[in-house]
Amino acid sequence: MKVLLVGDVVGAVGRKMVADHVLRIKEEEKIDLVVCNGENSAHGKGITKKIYAQLLNSGVDVITMGNHTFSKKNLEEVIDEMDQMVRPANMQPLEFGKGCRVVEVNQKKVAITNLIGEVFMVNCTEPPFDTMEKILNEIDADIHIVDLHAEATSEKIAFTYEFAQRCSIIVGTHTHVQTADERIVDDHCAAITDLGMCGPYHSVIGRDVDEVLRRFKNKEHTRFTIAEGKGIFCGCIVEIDDDTNKAVSIKRIQMKEQ
Repeated sequence: MKVLLVGDVVGAVGRKMVADHVLRIKEEEKIDLVVCNGENSAHGKGITKKIYAQLLNSGVDVITMGNHTFSKKNLEEVIDEMDQMVRPANMQPLEFGKGCRVVEVNQKKVAITNLIGEVFMVNCTEPPFDTMEKILNEIDADIHIVDLHAEATSEKIAFTYEFAQRCSIIVGTHTHVQTADERIVDDHCAAITDLGMCGPYHSVIGRDVDEVLRRFKNKEHTRFTIAEGKGIFCGCIVEIDDDTNKAVSIKRIQMKEQ
């Protein structure tokens, strides 16, 4: 089984990069499952039902989210209809959506879990370690894939070591800066501390450079306008052995629009 994991999609430029690349990569690499983080896909914060459908039409199979899941008005009213999306299982409010979904891929049950980190994050109901233990005990699946949406690299790396023998893929999202530490942990789990982002390349993690500079230098209250211009596409491809359910390879992807 081959899985494509796509980093945080930021605004219109990010959505365009997904539309331009995912279907092509699926065909060229013979991808069986695409998991994409969409928590910044609607103008930098949250997601809408329309953009959810747009990402699926671009070739995404499952959309993970993060701390901005409920930033868009009325999402609580439609999230249960968005059955190819997972929201952080350990973030308030807990009564809307699902934090783990099981899909069938190549006659395997694949569980995709979304969590947020506890360090430097808000609305976290309990440590991701505790929530993941519950999910592993409750969910019947052959393969577990986790998107840990977290700020601290140490928390993401520690989480990976804790669950490497019980998960096939653990990726980090949220910082929008791709890390160069892709690896197979404990001869079982493919991991990368952060997938990076799909969004405007000339930016500060997707935001307009001049506006962010004014915020840092002049203490201005700014809107964090999404940058425009050419994009970058970040993610990775993981191959899982069909007999052992262990990850056997991970390849980092970073493509800049010319």
